[in-house]
Amino acid sequence: NILGSSRKKRIAAGSGTNVSDLNRLLKQYDMMNKMVKSMTAGGKKRKKLGKMGGFPGISGFPGF
Repeated sequence: NILGSSRKKRIAAGSGTNVSDLNRLLKQYDMMNKMVKSMTAGGKKRKKLGKMGGFPGISGFPGF
């Protein structure tokens, strides 16, 4: 993790929360980041398949 324990304590104190709340927030951020990356990776694969003919007609839609 990028944030060490002393930095987490400083951030928590500055935001008026405790370290456990900050850890929970960081965990939620990591989970959302992974989910968004997995969704965008799937979109890139669909675009590539549409251009190669894997999904005929899909390249005709906007955004694909």
